[in-house]
Amino acid sequence: MTTAVKEPSTPAPAAAASARSVVDLDWLAEKIPYRRYQECVHCGLCTASCPTYLETRDENDSPRGRIYLMRAVVDGRLAMAPAVREHLELCLDCRACESACPSGVKYGHMIEPFKIALARSAGDAPESGMIERLLMRHLFPYRDRVRRALAPARMLQSLGVLDWTERVGLTKLLPGPLRRMQAMLPRLERSAGQLDEVLPAMGVKRARVGLFLGCVGDAMFPGTTAATARVLQRNGCEVVVPRGQVCCGAIAYHSGSERPALELAARNLEVFEQAGVDAIVVNAAGCGAMLKDYAHIMPAADADKARAFVAKVKDVSEYLISLGLIAPEGRVPMKATYHDACHLCHAQQVRSQPRALLEMIPGLELVPLEESEICCGAAGTYNLTQPEMAERLGRRKMDNIEATGATAVLTGNVGCILQIARKVKERGRAIEVAHPIDILDRAYQNE
Repeated sequence: MTTAVKEPSTPAPAAAASARSVVDLDWLAEKIPYRRYQECVHCGLCTASCPTYLETRDENDSPRGRIYLMRAVVDGRLAMAPAVREHLELCLDCRACESACPSGVKYGHMIEPFKIALARSAGDAPESGMIERLLMRHLFPYRDRVRRALAPARMLQSLGVLDWTERVGLTKLLPGPLRRMQAMLPRLERSAGQLDEVLPAMGVKRARVGLFLGCVGDAMFPGTTAATARVLQRNGCEVVVPRGQVCCGAIAYHSGSERPALELAARNLEVFEQAGVDAIVVNAAGCGAMLKDYAHIMPAADADKARAFVAKVKDVSEYLISLGLIAPEGRVPMKATYHDACHLCHAQQVRSQPRALLEMIPGLELVPLEESEICCGAAGTYNLTQPEMAERLGRRKMDNIEATGATAVLTGNVGCILQIARKVKERGRAIEVAHPIDILDRAYQNE
């Protein structure tokens, strides 16, 4: 049985005033053309692909239900009551509904501005969480800050102290967000140092590409960054690593901080324009989706520059397949399954390319994963802001992974790697969790 938010049968001025006092309806009207709400015909085909609806079976936690709520608020038929806010904030923004929608509804272009409006209206209220604000505004978007912040954790890991504190339960004393972050810490790698700004192609030069580093991903998995550069070089690419690049802006944008996100985006537009590259290659699904959305979020004055930038952005698997991958000869014997990162398969519609890369690796057996396109619960910083739902989805994903009998799970997004690795650790399973490019690089190294 589903629950529904009750609303007045006719527009009520009092409700409209109440809604306007909580969210800026004029700002929303500028960001979301009203026709967007009307494009949804409420057929319900999206519900089977929506992770939160699958878990709660509440119509308000489905894409069509949320569109109905958003439209009712904009129309003034529904006040932004706490229950309405909760249903909207519970959305993962995974955009699985976009893949399922026969009408082509751009759900992400509605929920993202609405979440910004919700965050703006909440301001710095205590309930929004001081620690979460500090992490998302002042730490995560800055690669060097994240790297420095992780240095003590890397040392404690090497000494075995972190493992000991987990075993005796001391980590339970940490505040919620920090406790969840600690639980998701991977075995931190020591960075080999900053990549050269220009890395030469191996063999015949086929292209000149820019490598987008990101922030959290590069800080936590510098080995994957280095592997991405090596694989591109091995495939005849001269790799440019612009020094002035910054975070893609997704963390700020999805946590409701629009202005910092646009400032970061403007910086990346400038830096990569100056780099003079044929393509901008990304190895993190969340970053790639954000970069490809610059033409939508940037002001009209930057529209032409943003469109030129977006035309060059490619996920690393997408780019290598279009370029023509040089097949590796080294064997990597493993039974692996592939999890579709939401912002790769739904936001970017990149599905076959990662699998095509993996199927070219000698010795690798790729087995299918049930509900591969259902979110694992990571969703950027969602596991910090909505830990209960993130946990439910993480368990659901892990159940399906265990059913494959695979010894490795491969996925193209840092958040997914962290979330799945945490569940693997909790269940005590000997399953490797890695990026497909890590395995492709391993195959080249084994030659």
